[in-house]
Amino acid sequence: MPFRQPRTARRAQAAPALRLAGVFILIFTTVFEYLPPRTIRAAQQEKPLPSNPQQSPQQAPTRKDEHTGHDAATPAQQPAPTGPALTLADLERMALEGNPTLAQAEAAIRAAEGRRVQAGLLPNPVVGYAGEEFAFRAFSDKSEHIGFIEQTIPLGGKLRKSRAIFAQEKVQAEQETAAQKQRILNGVRMLFYQALGAQQLVEVRFELAKLAREAVRITSELFNVGQADRPDAAQIRIEAERAELDLIMAENERDQVWQQLAAVIGNPFLKPAHLVGELDKQLPSLDQAALLSQLLKESPEVKRAQAGIERAKASVTRAKAEVAPDLFLRGGLGYNRELLEKEIASNRRTGPEAQVEVGIRIPLFNRNQGGIAAAGAELDVAEREVRRVELVLRARFAAAYRTYLNALRVATQYEQRIVPQAQSAYDLYRANFRQMSASYPQVLISQRTLFQVRVEYVQALVNLWQNAVQLRGFLLNGALDAPGGGGEMRMESGNAQNNERDN
Repeated sequence: MPFRQPRTARRAQAAPALRLAGVFILIFTTVFEYLPPRTIRAAQQEKPLPSNPQQSPQQAPTRKDEHTGHDAATPAQQPAPTGPALTLADLERMALEGNPTLAQAEAAIRAAEGRRVQAGLLPNPVVGYAGEEFAFRAFSDKSEHIGFIEQTIPLGGKLRKSRAIFAQEKVQAEQETAAQKQRILNGVRMLFYQALGAQQLVEVRFELAKLAREAVRITSELFNVGQADRPDAAQIRIEAERAELDLIMAENERDQVWQQLAAVIGNPFLKPAHLVGELDKQLPSLDQAALLSQLLKESPEVKRAQAGIERAKASVTRAKAEVAPDLFLRGGLGYNRELLEKEIASNRRTGPEAQVEVGIRIPLFNRNQGGIAAAGAELDVAEREVRRVELVLRARFAAAYRTYLNALRVATQYEQRIVPQAQSAYDLYRANFRQMSASYPQVLISQRTLFQVRVEYVQALVNLWQNAVQLRGFLLNGALDAPGGGGEMRMESGNAQNNERDN
């Protein structure tokens, strides 16, 4: 009966092959890591053809590991974005054309202009007929028939002053339209950077999943020759499965962001496309004093409140003009069938005659005292509204700028220290593994740390750009809120946590 060699002897015989496999792993990881980004994307987007034409890649049979008994990690395919590449300018143009709230705001301007025109029109005249002295016994001898026209003419400049009120309402509607346009642009820009970050996270997760699958294959080979223990194989398989799950979640998050972006743009059928942009280039550097000064001077919210003061002043002027009476004019032409007294014998009629009436309403009891008092109170409210808006903007600016500073600090720290240190640790473990002084699981752990740091760095960059968009866009949010509905006080769905997070 033949005796099997001891496990130690078999490991010693397989040592050259294992060293060769280790060198192969290092070459593979090194080459893949230092491939240009375009080459990596091209390799990721290239889908292998199935060997059986009747079998799709999703229907490929699950591969069993013959030693561990578990399903081997199946390669996940990174779906290539459909449609042409899009830039931020393309998305902004599409949003301004398709978002319905901007059309609503513009319709509100036309409505205000219509009210302004209507407020300056004279009352319509009254045209009618009047008959008097209808004597039933001698209808043809006593009746008088008159056709008249009646007109009321407002005095005291009431029409002009009414137009001034609605002219300021039009100014408010124009400022609301400017605010809504900025809300749409802010929403598109924030979602653009979020989608760009999600796109990069999918690429990072796909790269990590690919390396993890390769590690599973190499570990299985090492296990077959007795150079890897079962716990090592299980640990590496767990890493691969976690990488696959992270990739799936990254793809789902990317799809979710694209759905939100499609809603803001106004095209729910928009498909995910490759976005052109770089998160880590030209990081925004904002000056606090300059931004606050610009916010208080040029914010549509402040301008709308200031227009409210002018409207309230116009209302006070119009209320005081209400005291001036309106002029009443009435004139008419008719025919009088009564006989002239001096010529009764000749039986001649009075004949054609004219009628004129002029009158005014005397403001004796009602001098619009209550209306003037109410308009004065509204002016007081409008003046304090400007102050309130300025204080609210200062408070929101303080919170937003603090969040921006934190995001900038986090992104800078990752760029200058954390990412380089993680890269250095990975390079060190890889070099030790090349010299057979470190195990491959240690290389995998350092590799996972490096990729996780890269993921956190991308998230920090997205958070930084979104906060910069908020500060540059007058802190306006609510790209799908109805104009005038106070959407600026609410945060974009899905972005509030990012803006408030200090990392």
